[in-house]
Amino acid sequence: MRAGLAAVLFDLDGTLIDSAPDLAAAANEMRGRRQLPALPFAQLRPHAGSGARGMLGAALAMHPGDAGYEALRHEFLQRYEARMLVLTRPFEAAPALLDTLDRHAVPWGIVTNKALRLAHPVAQALGLLPRARALVGGDSTAHAKPHPAPLLEAARLLGHAPQACVYVGDDPRDMQAARAAGMGALAAAWGYLGPDQPVHAWGADGVLEHPAQLLNWLELA
Repeated sequence: MRAGLAAVLFDLDGTLIDSAPDLAAAANEMRGRRQLPALPFAQLRPHAGSGARGMLGAALAMHPGDAGYEALRHEFLQRYEARMLVLTRPFEAAPALLDTLDRHAVPWGIVTNKALRLAHPVAQALGLLPRARALVGGDSTAHAKPHPAPLLEAARLLGHAPQACVYVGDDPRDMQAARAAGMGALAAAWGYLGPDQPVHAWGADGVLEHPAQLLNWLELA
């Protein structure tokens, strides 16, 4: 294992699992209910990493603080929860990556901004639990990413100092949270990435084009 490191933390959506098809479908259901045509998946996918906020912004041009936003957010979450395991799967190479970490006895956990009531059943159904040593959701601490609190809580649950952990995520906020927590920061370029800054401008310690590249970075392959 790379010197100084003892554990790995992952974002969930866009890093370990591909939930964008179900998130986009829930958004298009809302458009259909309002007699609006469905948007192409490619147009919605980059916003999937921001959950309800991203989907409502892309699909209905509604943003936090807008009149009626909270009601739409509630509707979106209801629609998403009803179908969140229809199309969602682990990214193709993610299971083999986690198997290798397990074989090397490298503890790993998940830190997501997804509410725990959604994150837990998804992670369990896709075989990530109970293998993950920690699952920290967006409502597990007083603050969500990019605040460092969720990452610090995950490090505590794993029993390692933050400096001994590296965080892998597909959003600039993931890199900000990792830096604020004193952790290594790796960008998952196979993820959703968002519509703004290009991934190489995030200030990560490394940009991984494929999950297996994490093993090279950790010096396990």
